[in-house]
Amino acid sequence: MGAKPWPRALALCCLALAAPAAWALPSYEEVRSAHRPSETLLLSREGEVLQRLRTDASVRRGQWVALADISPALRTALVLGEDRRFYEHSGVDWAAVSSAAWGRLWHQRTRGASTISMQLAGLVDGDWQRGPGGRTLVQKLGQSVAAQVLDRRWRKDQILEAYLNLVPFRGELVGIDALSRTLFGKAAHGLDAREAAVAAVLVRAPNAPPQRVAERACALLQQVQQQSIDCDALALFVEGSLRQRQWPAAEGVAPHFARRVLAETAHPSTSSGRTDNSKPFTLSLSKGAVRSTLSAPLQRHAVRSLQRHLRELQGRNVEDGAVLVLDNASGEVLAWVGSSGTLSQAGEVDGVLALRQPGSTLKPFLYAQALAEKRLTAASLIEDSPAHIPTPGGLYIPQNYDRRFKGWVPVRTALAASLNVPAVRTLAMVSPDAFFAQLRALGLPLRESGSYYGYSLALGSAEVPLLQLTNAYRALANGGCWRPVAEAARSRPACQPALDARAAFIVGDILSDGNARAPTFGTDSVLATRFWTAVKTGTSKDMRDNWAVGWSRHYTVGVWVGNAGGAAMHGVSGSSGAAPVWAEVMAHLHAARPSRAPAPPPALAGQPALVHAAVRYGPDPATGEPLSAARSEWFLPGTQQALFALEQGGAQAAPGRILRPAPGTIVALDPDIPPERQRLQFAAQLPSGDARALRWWLDGKEVARGAHWSWLPWPGRHRMELRDAEGAVLDSVAFEVRGARVR
Repeated sequence: MGAKPWPRALALCCLALAAPAAWALPSYEEVRSAHRPSETLLLSREGEVLQRLRTDASVRRGQWVALADISPALRTALVLGEDRRFYEHSGVDWAAVSSAAWGRLWHQRTRGASTISMQLAGLVDGDWQRGPGGRTLVQKLGQSVAAQVLDRRWRKDQILEAYLNLVPFRGELVGIDALSRTLFGKAAHGLDAREAAVAAVLVRAPNAPPQRVAERACALLQQVQQQSIDCDALALFVEGSLRQRQWPAAEGVAPHFARRVLAETAHPSTSSGRTDNSKPFTLSLSKGAVRSTLSAPLQRHAVRSLQRHLRELQGRNVEDGAVLVLDNASGEVLAWVGSSGTLSQAGEVDGVLALRQPGSTLKPFLYAQALAEKRLTAASLIEDSPAHIPTPGGLYIPQNYDRRFKGWVPVRTALAASLNVPAVRTLAMVSPDAFFAQLRALGLPLRESGSYYGYSLALGSAEVPLLQLTNAYRALANGGCWRPVAEAARSRPACQPALDARAAFIVGDILSDGNARAPTFGTDSVLATRFWTAVKTGTSKDMRDNWAVGWSRHYTVGVWVGNAGGAAMHGVSGSSGAAPVWAEVMAHLHAARPSRAPAPPPALAGQPALVHAAVRYGPDPATGEPLSAARSEWFLPGTQQALFALEQGGAQAAPGRILRPAPGTIVALDPDIPPERQRLQFAAQLPSGDARALRWWLDGKEVARGAHWSWLPWPGRHRMELRDAEGAVLDSVAFEVRGARVR
């Protein structure tokens, strides 16, 4: 039966009156282009999605979904439930309008006359949207005109696609992508017939109670499938689905980096924590997605490596960590892992930006400064022995990690083996204020002054973030040239000379020397990679933080392991906590890319920048053996010498005397260090004859023979005597042990 003539005439009249407004409707391309998801996608440099992060709290709106990617079951259910003559009418279903008008005249309940095209017109143009009191007559007429304009301009598939992406469903959910992911935990193309029926019903009754939704969905499903449906089972399904929230606000492998990127995008000049005016994050920004500098395979590998290693450390009170990878040349961030994720109780804390004590990782910059100022050479001898340094707050008595002292050692060994006392002696040469200025030039955001930190600055008492510390090591990799972390290689800022290039090369050569680090780390250390790398570990006081930071020819990698709350770890050092992760990440980076040792700096004005010369060492006063093996060493021109030895009568004691400890030594033991790791070293000057003739007598009892002895300290005042084979006392010292507890 055809439509009544008077509605057509009324429609034509309204069309003439509303034509100007109707023609202002946007095109399909404009509507799709204007679509803004409530989530922003962080893309890798390869274009892969690394993180999804909600950025609009007012709605949940997903990505625009093409009609071909929407379940056919949903398309069928929607057209059947909302607009069964959708493919037949031209925007307005005149038969439905006529039926609705007669129904209202006779007070009969009929199906609504609003078509999908009419509803879409209200969604894309605010003039036709329904107000709190419903649509006015003018709005209804205008909406009808606009729907016909849409049908003339747009294809049917475009209308249906736009409608499914823009229609509000339930609560804050807008569009089919948000609905399907939140209620059903799947993409729109995976909706089955039952889920499609529920989704189609929610279009008409978005906030209806679950029972009402179930009733309508069951009726619609029966129409679609032309068979009987178990409505009770469907009701249970609807009840459970409407409670689901399977679409988390954030999802992916780079949450901290994504938040940092969005902060940079929104406020490029006020991003929190920025101290170097850098833009380390994005390569490009497009609608709903940010393409970053991160490498997807590397980011995923770094996350897995950190989590796997922390699981291996279970029982040692460690749950947090962070990993950062920088490209040496461009400064681009290739991997940024801010936490251990689900392993952490403070997963929101970004370990890349958190301020932590860096421990021994500041030592390379200290020795580089001393080398550049020609206060030391890599071959210079420096004493590793008990030191008592007067400070305004009292005596500062540094200790090594293993509570042992090595005596006189070359600078190369002191740095590579991470000896604390030589570092403090070096800082005394350079001065805390000068070293503080050096660290600031390397971009480290130290809060206080050099005099505030004092000599403890050599051992990393200041707090620094992993981001700036890793970038400072990148300056070592680049010959002392410091640049902020850059947005891209093409926008690389100018070099700021922060370290002497020659000193940076020597420090890199030392940190790549496995033999030099052997006294502390052994010859089979995890730090010994199969390709060229230079690396330094660090452990802060009471094992609260440990680090491994180093570089290859192409990359700089920094790793921190600890607890976000600052709790001490149990027996976890830089070599056992952070170093294995560092080594795994480096191995992944160089699985197919070689890393060769860098060449020394080029000659200047015809003069070599560095001199490579043979050196040998004089005898150890205690043993008569050379203090170190002969080798070739790098020197700044004018600082080279062939022999390094101790002066007789100065540093060398007379025969038959105790070299260490010094008389009156007070040993303060740390109760947080296991007792078995604490030893007091005794050494004597070798007299003429057999060293086995020396006898050590502690508190009246013979305890050892020979020139050296290690003792497990015991609280109290003690006296050590050195006797010969006949029992005659050659020397004696009194000392005291404090601070230990009987366990």
